[in-house]
Amino acid sequence: MLVLSSPSGAGKTTISRRLLAADPNLAMSVSVTTRPQRPGEIDGQDYAFISKARFDRLRADQQLLEHAVVFGHRYGTPRGPVEQALQRGQDVLFDIDWQGTQQLKEKARDDLVSVFVLPPSASELERRLRGRALDPPDVIARRMAKASAETSHYREYDYVLINRDVEKSVAEVMAILAAERLRLTRLTGISGFVTQMIDDLERN
Repeated sequence: MLVLSSPSGAGKTTISRRLLAADPNLAMSVSVTTRPQRPGEIDGQDYAFISKARFDRLRADQQLLEHAVVFGHRYGTPRGPVEQALQRGQDVLFDIDWQGTQQLKEKARDDLVSVFVLPPSASELERRLRGRALDPPDVIARRMAKASAETSHYREYDYVLINRDVEKSVAEVMAILAAERLRLTRLTGISGFVTQMIDDLERN
């Protein structure tokens, strides 16, 4: 499970989309949320937009791997699709905040790799938020105010990158993913492969 977190506007969603386009063995975890759907968002692809009552049922039935309240709206990761993707042998990409990352760590620390994405500067973060034209000024101000608290959690992550250039950032996350896939603990079947190789070498 590969987690990308960042303050809103730092670029994690753009990086996520590029990773998914480049790596067929990577599946996106689609979060459920109670917030209204934004223009251009696709239900079931960007988020699954659900009612508060349904969200509460999922949480009560232990069907959410993690959940959090952000700007008054509830977000969570459905358990079923993630477990199905992992069983198919796919890695799963999460676009979640530090609260959700902490919850995932408690449940699956050995199978979790976390990356915190930082903007180049506070002024650039504000410029990106205003450039998206998705939120009114008061919401942008709240996002900027919250960015400081979110950024303070960077030490809890395995990797930190500064998103000065999207292409470079995507390449860095792909390098992290490649290295983590080669960890001995994740190489299923390697013991049998090495045993067979040793047997063949000794016969020669």
